[in-house]
Amino acid sequence: MRSGRRAAPRPGGLAGAILVNAALVVAAIYFLLPVVWVLIAATKSPSQLYSTFGLWFSDAPQAWENLVRLFTQDDGAFSVWIVNSVVYSGVGALVATVIATAAGYAFAKYRFRGKEALFWTILGGVLVPATVIALPLYFLLNAVGLTGSYWSVLLPSMVSPFGVYLARIHANASVPDEVVEAARIDGAGDLRIFGSIATRMMTPAIVTIFLFQFVTIWNNYLLPLVMLSDTRRFPITLGLTLWNSQIQRDPAFTTLVVTGSAVSVVLLVVLMVSLQRFWKADLTAGATKG
Repeated sequence: MRSGRRAAPRPGGLAGAILVNAALVVAAIYFLLPVVWVLIAATKSPSQLYSTFGLWFSDAPQAWENLVRLFTQDDGAFSVWIVNSVVYSGVGALVATVIATAAGYAFAKYRFRGKEALFWTILGGVLVPATVIALPLYFLLNAVGLTGSYWSVLLPSMVSPFGVYLARIHANASVPDEVVEAARIDGAGDLRIFGSIATRMMTPAIVTIFLFQFVTIWNNYLLPLVMLSDTRRFPITLGLTLWNSQIQRDPAFTTLVVTGSAVSVVLLVVLMVSLQRFWKADLTAGATKG
């Protein structure tokens, strides 16, 4: 017979929960406050930016006027920068996801000599700052005549050491060895098992790798700065920096930079929301099992 008594709460349990939730609220405010400011500031004129409260709209919003000027300034340079950023981020993240997923699956399901040494060598790439490899990459790509081209930004973006790590952990947790062996008994080859079975089970990890790499490339500033000289090949980050350097000459560029930053944020939010349905709660649970 079950007892009708409820388990007494652990001492300090309520206080701990309050502290954790308070810390999460503070962290959310810390990260969301700049985004809110940018979205509100994008609706203001240059004079309103400095004469009104930063976290509230002005009496005469100019969001549409700001957008029109943003996309017509310098013969529509911002539209070109958006396309460039989409190409750099989309193609780079897609190729990096494919490579990382295949490598992570191979590390998880195959045995070969030197596997662990190779894996930890790849993972060591996460610890190398981008500033350290920027100049070596420039000299390497310059030796084959690729600096200044789209490939100079795309090729380094197609590598994701962290993606390999995440793919290996999730492959270990979500792709049972029994399923792989059963597929082999049924006559399926390794490529078919990986493409038709493993990738479906690894969908949350694949989407996460893609999003992480996409955002990393989208926000990358140093690599395009080192590699590119033609403004028509700039991504959004470098293009907005170019406009920001002209603020002292023309303060109206402040509104262009703020509005361009808001458009960039909105595009990333739309991407994340559209891919959110592919995420599953067992992604982190699988990581703890690895």
